[in-house]
Amino acid sequence: MTAILSTDRPRLASELDATVRLALPLVLGQLSTIGMNLIDTVLAGHLNAHTLGAVALGSNVWVLSIIIIIGMMMSLQPSIAQLRGAGREHEIGPLFRQALWLALPLGIGLGLATAFVAPGLFGLIGVDASLVADAGAFLRAIAWGAPALSVFFVLRGLSEGMGLTRPTMYFSLLGLTLLGPIGYTLMYGAFGVPSLGARGCGLATAIVLWLQCLAFAVYLARRKRYRELRLLERYDAPHWRTIGELMHIGMPIAVTLLMEAGLFVAVALAIGKLGTDVIAGHQIAINIASVAFMVPLGIAMATTVRVGHARGRGDAHGVRQAGTVGLILTLGVQLVSATLLFTIPERIASMYTDDAAVIALAAQLLTLAAIFQLSDGIQAASNGALRGLKDTRLPMLITGFAYWGVGMPVGWWLAFPAGLGARGMWMGLIAGLTVAAVLLTVRFWGIANRNAAAV
Repeated sequence: MTAILSTDRPRLASELDATVRLALPLVLGQLSTIGMNLIDTVLAGHLNAHTLGAVALGSNVWVLSIIIIIGMMMSLQPSIAQLRGAGREHEIGPLFRQALWLALPLGIGLGLATAFVAPGLFGLIGVDASLVADAGAFLRAIAWGAPALSVFFVLRGLSEGMGLTRPTMYFSLLGLTLLGPIGYTLMYGAFGVPSLGARGCGLATAIVLWLQCLAFAVYLARRKRYRELRLLERYDAPHWRTIGELMHIGMPIAVTLLMEAGLFVAVALAIGKLGTDVIAGHQIAINIASVAFMVPLGIAMATTVRVGHARGRGDAHGVRQAGTVGLILTLGVQLVSATLLFTIPERIASMYTDDAAVIALAAQLLTLAAIFQLSDGIQAASNGALRGLKDTRLPMLITGFAYWGVGMPVGWWLAFPAGLGARGMWMGLIAGLTVAAVLLTVRFWGIANRNAAAV
């Protein structure tokens, strides 16, 4: 990395500028998505506690469908990026049409599972019977949005793979803008519409997902840059080899995301044994850490595209530079984030509650969150760079080992046998994320250096 920094600074500066231009809209898009979740929570909470509980319960199931869809469709960004980098834009349209063949059955299948399978699981796991009906109604309503979400991520993957990330920001902000009034109308009842409670929350989200998808499709149809790709110039039957290649890349990404989400769910469940104040403090801290993570996640997505473009044009040096810039940029923003979390944790936590005991615990956890900002950012950036190389299977195994072979066991031991409580579980997160960061970074540089040596 030092050699690259010293010998090619002008090109490095150009790469940095390109990555920032790509990343900023993606960061805003990710923050808008978090904002939609916040709107759902606020609307449900102000209606009544029962509705909030039903929406929270249903959302924890719905997020599994979201993760699967995102993971599978994230195969499109590096595939499109490599084609564009190689000057093979005439192949992008056929690949896009095959991605639709993957997305539609996936969205429909997950929608059906969300509507008819997931609600039946509540009774099996002992969920409060008073919440089951409304949580099921929420899921049956929001399930209508699953096909739209799948297609939306195909459109998003196409645009981002081309290096055009502003549409992601536009239509994520559109969803954020629409969800408030539509959600309020359907949940509370207005303009002659009856109050639908939790079901209205799910229905509002589904409607917004369809509006986002349709607006994005119209945008692509009207813009010359996308029309040049001839995305829908003809009907193509499913080409199973191409679909299989997309699944080969996407399935490990989906599994990786599920393992990461599962880790945080397991941590929350373990901490749930420690009392109400501990649960509240953990929830505040993890919410803040999740919002902060949207910045390195956006940079990682931009890094995927930049690495993919370089790989497509056969530029091994460009691959290393794109990875270097992604890591440098991530370290910079994460140092800022870590500094804020370390120096003013009480002030940040007090934005969520006035309870002194909860603020004190949340502040302790935010101090630990400051420590894992660097490792969390680095593992995201390295994973993004590896996705740009279409390298997803070994990273899946690496993250599985880091999260579940290191992070969870270490956290459990520190929390309970060692008696550190919630702080112990968060120390486990630090351990797992650090191992992931080291191994994924070594993996990326190993591939990048071998490619450079072969040139």
